[in-house]
Amino acid sequence: MDFVTEIKEEAQAAGKTIVLPEGEEPRMIKAVPQILEEELADIILLGEESKLQEIADEESVDISGAEIIDPKEADRLDEFGSTYYELRKHKGISKEEALEQMEDPLYFGAMLVKEGIADGLVAGALNATANVLRPVIKIIGTEEEVSIVSGSFLMIVPDCEYGADGKMLFADSGVFPEGSPEELAEIAISSADTFEALTGEEPKVAMLSFSTKGSAEHPLVDKMREAAEICKEKAPDLEVDGEMQGDAALVPEIGAKKAPDSDVAGNANVLIFPDLNGGNIAYKLVQRLAGADAFGPLIQGSALPVNDLSRGCSVSDIVTVTAITAVQAAFKDKQK
Repeated sequence: MDFVTEIKEEAQAAGKTIVLPEGEEPRMIKAVPQILEEELADIILLGEESKLQEIADEESVDISGAEIIDPKEADRLDEFGSTYYELRKHKGISKEEALEQMEDPLYFGAMLVKEGIADGLVAGALNATANVLRPVIKIIGTEEEVSIVSGSFLMIVPDCEYGADGKMLFADSGVFPEGSPEELAEIAISSADTFEALTGEEPKVAMLSFSTKGSAEHPLVDKMREAAEICKEKAPDLEVDGEMQGDAALVPEIGAKKAPDSDVAGNANVLIFPDLNGGNIAYKLVQRLAGADAFGPLIQGSALPVNDLSRGCSVSDIVTVTAITAVQAAFKDKQK
């Protein structure tokens, strides 16, 4: 069974509700009946109902199974505006500004998740990543053990013996440009959760560098070594090690030679890169050169599930990411 089929089966069992704030985007409209027909999630679609129905008619699709909410006319608008004001008044926002902000579908959608009306949010077909994440950070916030939101890609490499039968997570590959050792440790913890949620496999985390266990000395090496130690302190039950070169992380024979005392070396399935440059370059190379499927950027560190789409996404991408978000919501339930 391939990964997408597995994720869809898990989403069907999860029974979650996902909000799609970009309701006036035709690709979102076209994805809705597929999501509902496959029973991947219940859907809340945001936008002016007459406009959404007009687009649906033009695309010859049925969106009657989705709950449609126009943020500007919503019954909960005043309530959400008051809640948002209480969350952000320390930043100097006025009640009027809070109410106006809540008319934005991205903000209204984030509040639906915050209030437990929706279990997760998927956006990005129309909006840049920064626009998607801004209300998430302001309204939903981060998980208790982390202070930053990051992004990862789940890589499914065909006919590959490394990772978990070709399944690996690369981070940060899509969101956070460059982190301190503390921030890299947080990215590692978030990435481990993402990998376990989506694969069911035990995460084994390698903090990557151009050095393995002191084979070279440089401030960049020190950063990854320190990040590994911080991660061990913050998450003592997590298998994590570093600093480590890519081959030492993935290839058992090389891992045993370069880091014989490491349980992660040669067995890693979660790869933490020193910065966004390395992570982004690596995932694109593996995707193209190895013919890998790359799912992401998957947003991590958010207290509740949110995922960002590429603005060039397909309808199929929206369907799959919605299923992934539902599975992540079910995983968070298990962690409570």
